[in-house]
Amino acid sequence: MDARFNLFENEVAARFTKRFANAGLVIHQSSLPRSTQELVSLRASQINGCGWCIDLHTKEAAAAGESAVRLHLVAAWRESTVFTEAERAALALTEEGSRLADAHQGVSDETWEQVRKHYDDDQVAALVCLVALINAANRLAVIFHQKGGSYEAGTFAATAG
Repeated sequence: MDARFNLFENEVAARFTKRFANAGLVIHQSSLPRSTQELVSLRASQINGCGWCIDLHTKEAAAAGESAVRLHLVAAWRESTVFTEAERAALALTEEGSRLADAHQGVSDETWEQVRKHYDDDQVAALVCLVALINAANRLAVIFHQKGGSYEAGTFAATAG
């Protein structure tokens, strides 16, 4: 199935998309480790079934030096040994923050404590904003039927600015 709508050919959507990318740039430039940013974006995209975002974040992570083993194991991070405790806290926050309807409490106190143990205030701010932003991006791409498979690493960064 083809995409339903081209975000870059509509004036309103193009203006929004540029600002959306700029919000992502704030997070990208934060002290939150780039690998954590990509792992979080990939995991949320897996949860939300967003092929375009899975494609984008897998390729961006690989281009930044992320190993294939870690990328393959993101979906089963609890059952793997390749993630740090800090990354595991970020992935737990991602899951709980993405599945709000599945858990009445949202992010658990236990997960929040683990996040605060491993990340400073700026990194926590970036992490929470990233979870919100990637979930919004997933929804845009899924609603418009943006398909994964054709993304080339570095392309999205060119739209910000």
